[in-house]
Amino acid sequence: MANTGFIDTARRQIRLMCSRKMYLFGMILVPIFVAVFFLDLLWPGLPLNVPTAVVDLDHSEMSRQVTRSLNATELLDVKVEVESYDQALEKVRTGEVFGFFVIPANFQRDALAGNSPTLEYYSNMTYFVPGTLAFKGFKSVAVATAGGVIQNVLSSMGVAPQASEALIKPLDLGINAIGNPWMNYSYYLTPSFSMATFALMVMLMTVFTITIEIKHDTSRQWLATAHDNIWVALAGKLLPMTVIFSAVGLFILWLLFGWRHFPMNGSLGAVVAATLLMVPAYQMFAVFICSVLPNPRLAFSICSLFGILSFSFTGFSFPVEDMYGALAVFSYLAPVRYWLLIYFNEALNGYPLFFSRYYFVALILFSLFGGILVARLKRACLKPVYVP
Repeated sequence: MANTGFIDTARRQIRLMCSRKMYLFGMILVPIFVAVFFLDLLWPGLPLNVPTAVVDLDHSEMSRQVTRSLNATELLDVKVEVESYDQALEKVRTGEVFGFFVIPANFQRDALAGNSPTLEYYSNMTYFVPGTLAFKGFKSVAVATAGGVIQNVLSSMGVAPQASEALIKPLDLGINAIGNPWMNYSYYLTPSFSMATFALMVMLMTVFTITIEIKHDTSRQWLATAHDNIWVALAGKLLPMTVIFSAVGLFILWLLFGWRHFPMNGSLGAVVAATLLMVPAYQMFAVFICSVLPNPRLAFSICSLFGILSFSFTGFSFPVEDMYGALAVFSYLAPVRYWLLIYFNEALNGYPLFFSRYYFVALILFSLFGGILVARLKRACLKPVYVP
């Protein structure tokens, strides 16, 4: 490889990386910081004690029991009791609470008389997670209250307690959370966000190291070092970055499985291999973007847009199967989606490696087809034109 200029190109790239703090910041500090940030933020697993309010318009024994039930729910924390709907809505608008529960006037009297009073609850869905948890807690208390009222009515009619319980709840439901029985959000969200950010930085730093040559009019020198062979030039430039990114990716895995002891029900080696394959996959994706748009500003914009949209299109926040077809197709263009599917199969579900084979093939294909337009990139390097 020395005769082809590979060693000289690699040495040149290492000197370039050591001379600019941008490489240290973008390749090491940002991915690790984001991983540690989400590990700390989501470590409790499930947000509990969502701040809420109660509007008690009845002030009866039964309404106070409902308030105590709300406070006893681990999902809710009744921060304040207000006297009107408007006051509660103002608390929501100021962000002091994420929802409120309304107990109507004459609630106890109407409930005991069988007049079917209405319990109302409101959740602020602008903040999706706390709003959803508040809704879940309110609904659980409302259903339990309704069941208790019905049981009291039946008891007053002379129905035995055992018979009334059988009428109210004829079936016992067994809930089994497959893959994540702890219902820990961190086991799902932390790897997703950490690896998506890691992939984004791989793209951006690859675009940076290639387009900076065009911007500073050093691309001809870069090619000359590689004896005008664009493939040798890319290999010499990207391989040192591949080694560093791979080490950072493995360190993130250690943070997940070694430090925080995330569940690993399958093959850790498969997740490691997927991480190592994802690095060249995103590097070659960035090379493809630079070949199509050998302009720093445009290439950065496209990679940033694609990387940010990957958080949505790859199924982190919404199932791909339920997306519109025209949008769902973009999920297959992001290598991080295949890493995520491998992580689910191996770490959470413990499936045999056989069921992840196509995802590995997809990561390999990204690495192979990313260089189909490198001839165009070579022409841009031989005649660099920088457009601010």
